Amino acid sequence: MPQPSLPTESLAYVLQRAAQAVESVQKGTALPQALTQATAQCAPTVRAATQDLAYRAVRRLGSSRALLAVLVKPALQARVRDILLCALALLQDDAEGAAYTEFTVVDQAVEAIAAQRRTAAAKGLANAVLRRFLRERSALMAQIETQPEARWNYPAWWIDTVRRAYPDQWETLLAAGNGRGPMTLRVNTRRVSVDAMQAALAQAGMEAEIIGPVALRLAQAVPVDRLPGFADGWVSVQDAGAQRAAPLVLGEHPTPGMRVLDACAAPGGKTGHLLEMADVQVTALESDRTRVPRIYENLERLGLEADVRIGDAGNPSKWSGGGWDGVPFDRILADVPCSAAGIVRRHPDIRWLRREADIDALVEEQRRILLALWETLAVGGELIYATCSVFPAENEQQAQWFERVRTDAVRLDAPGQLLMTPGGAHDGFYYARFQKR
Repeated sequence: MPQPSLPTESLAYVLQRAAQAVESVQKGTALPQALTQATAQCAPTVRAATQDLAYRAVRRLGSSRALLAVLVKPALQARVRDILLCALALLQDDAEGAAYTEFTVVDQAVEAIAAQRRTAAAKGLANAVLRRFLRERSALMAQIETQPEARWNYPAWWIDTVRRAYPDQWETLLAAGNGRGPMTLRVNTRRVSVDAMQAALAQAGMEAEIIGPVALRLAQAVPVDRLPGFADGWVSVQDAGAQRAAPLVLGEHPTPGMRVLDACAAPGGKTGHLLEMADVQVTALESDRTRVPRIYENLERLGLEADVRIGDAGNPSKWSGGGWDGVPFDRILADVPCSAAGIVRRHPDIRWLRREADIDALVEEQRRILLALWETLAVGGELIYATCSVFPAENEQQAQWFERVRTDAVRLDAPGQLLMTPGGAHDGFYYARFQKR
């Protein structure tokens, strides 16, 4: 823990907390969990500042690591290294309107290192490293640009995969993933109209643009508790690409009472959207027991009800409540586990946590789930296969595989691959749609 003498409102303290989170990510912990651990005893303002800095550092991890490799030859202690990684991210991000001057960043990084007994001896080195970066920034950045990981801030295998899949778009796609996703709301039209919600936001001083049937994109992200009517279920936070799922599942004229399965349902965003759209019977299935409370919380806030089950989507006989009851579903949303490569701008740690070998394992898991869920679908019913990935192995190649192995599956129109663009309205998603003969 940091020394008590370090002011908790200082950038030095925030650098220490963020460095702890970045260290955890490099050891394999997801960034949200790493931040929870690093800021457990912190005030809300410190948590917010630490989160902002840690996300910046993880987005810049490739270039910052490359810079350190040039600037420092001997190996560094992990905490010294990670404070420097965070400081270098801030210094590289000055074009984004960082809140601190260069002098402040260098001074506070040195303070953060000096304040801990085990790292204090490295304060002189840290000062020299950061000041050299400022003196030689252009030359150093040009030097590391020759390294793909440093230039694009993704692992080499990820860059290669995207480049092969999208030879004309790969640079744009990688750049989009390094940006920040907009805050998009889904309006619950059972409670309020889209126009009325837009007006309520404007009255609260929040500019919002209508970008879909029930989608509003905020000009500036805000904490959800500041959103008018959020506690009363007027809106939910959901990416515009994710909002394509429920309309695709239900179609233009959903039949009241239709049986719908939302497989892999947590945290319940798509379940809520299905129920907002029509009076259907939704079974929300989730394999991770710890995430199930989020489904209930979202449904309660929206004033909606679903049959929530715990279980592996690939093993219907073992679902909680006695397993699948044998009554076929009219619609199934198979939002399967995937690499999450399409939501990397919101979760920048994904790129560093995933390994190339993970994709093959995920492909096999997706196929197991698809085949099992298909058995629970009614003849004439439809299954929507969905991922938040941009990797073809998880998407179009899976859809083509399913067509080959299931001769009773008829492929219908669907959006297919949605790609991110810099500053674009939606993340990367994939949708395929099949009807059972």
